[in-house]
Amino acid sequence: MDERVYFTYIVASRSHTLYIGMTGDLLKRVFEHKRKIHEGFSATYNCNRLVWFERFTGPGSAIAREKQLKGWIRAKKIALIEKTNPAWSDLSDGWYAIDPTVRG
Repeated sequence: MDERVYFTYIVASRSHTLYIGMTGDLLKRVFEHKRKIHEGFSATYNCNRLVWFERFTGPGSAIAREKQLKGWIRAKKIALIEKTNPAWSDLSDGWYAIDPTVRG
């Protein structure tokens, strides 16, 4: 049986504007943020650096976590990021040798 994996993630701009999302394809979704493929908040504010993510085995858990994080105050979100990524490094550096939106 093929188990799907889901992610709750945070992308940030260089000035630390945060966007929280959930996806079943983190590689593709982060690429979409980097290329501004979808109009909206993350594209407008250049939130294209993956600074935190968490893996789940079911979509319900990932959605619940996304909603929980969106309800947190900014300081708590920053503390979550800095717990595992104190330098706010782009965790997706080196992921894209090819365009992940193209399936072969």
